[in-house]
Amino acid sequence: MEIAQMHRQLQDLTDRAEITDLMDRYLRSLDERVFDEAWARAFHTEDVTAEMPIGTVHGREAVLAHTRRGMALFDRTVHLGAGFVIGIDGDRATVRGAQLSTHVLAGGSENPFVSGGRTLTELVRTVDGWRISASALHVAWTRGTPPRVPEEWTAPPAT
Repeated sequence: MEIAQMHRQLQDLTDRAEITDLMDRYLRSLDERVFDEAWARAFHTEDVTAEMPIGTVHGREAVLAHTRRGMALFDRTVHLGAGFVIGIDGDRATVRGAQLSTHVLAGGSENPFVSGGRTLTELVRTVDGWRISASALHVAWTRGTPPRVPEEWTAPPAT
């Protein structure tokens, strides 16, 4: 095996490990519930787009605000990701995976609200490492009573 080929394989393995670590740390961070500017910079690009069950937002500050607002609907959560299929093309990557999310509603019943779905995440390599540039969570099923989401969170902006 040539040195150049070994270097490419090593870079591919390193990228996959870094991307998997980023995805796992992101899901764990949702359960740790510390959403500040450092959190936003650690995971997202400045111009990120995030499609969430409570609406789609653009820009790191908007993702931060939307995540804070959405996670405030719950007292406790556990988010699990699995089955990451990673495609890497230079300094860009995609991750397709599955997500199982268990939520205990804020101030409510101990009966959990559970959702399962699939994720599609786009990443870019930055000087600080891989960052999420776009993400989408598509919920396939739910069980339990969902939180009451204010209509203005999911309604399209007035024109």
